[in-house]
Amino acid sequence: MPDLIEPNLEVLFCGINPGLYSGATGHHFARPGNRFWPALQRSGFTPTLLSPWEERSLLDLGIGITNLVARATAAASDLTEAELRAGRRRLEGKVRRYTPRWVAVVGIGAYRTAFDRPRAVIGPQPERLHRSRLWVLPNPSGLNANHQIAELTQAFEALRCAIMER
Repeated sequence: MPDLIEPNLEVLFCGINPGLYSGATGHHFARPGNRFWPALQRSGFTPTLLSPWEERSLLDLGIGITNLVARATAAASDLTEAELRAGRRRLEGKVRRYTPRWVAVVGIGAYRTAFDRPRAVIGPQPERLHRSRLWVLPNPSGLNANHQIAELTQAFEALRCAIMER
């Protein structure tokens, strides 16, 4: 799955890994039922509801997308701790190269494992990734019933407000 990335983005969203549907289509957060795109629009990141097939237009808004792990799986729980930790190292390299202002990891469980922060909570993180500020968001996958769209929207909106503060 190719990264949607370029230098000096406002925010680089980092998913856990592509689901099988995203892996088959080659588009991020593509599975019907994934709430990434509605949360992005409802929180004010995008003026309209985009589809995964319109993802390239995010670059014009200063937004990029990558994944911790490139391997597509049916569920993020299919990944090993070693894959998540290796994904953090790859993410660090991308952040050094592209220098986004913010990196938003989409998935608290994966973040806790990959970054060895077992007590991390949703929201801003005290450490930085290279020079980029770090934020953790809930996983918007339709398989994650822990967070409904209203909660996801609030979490994404909090990030957007932090980004707007210079």
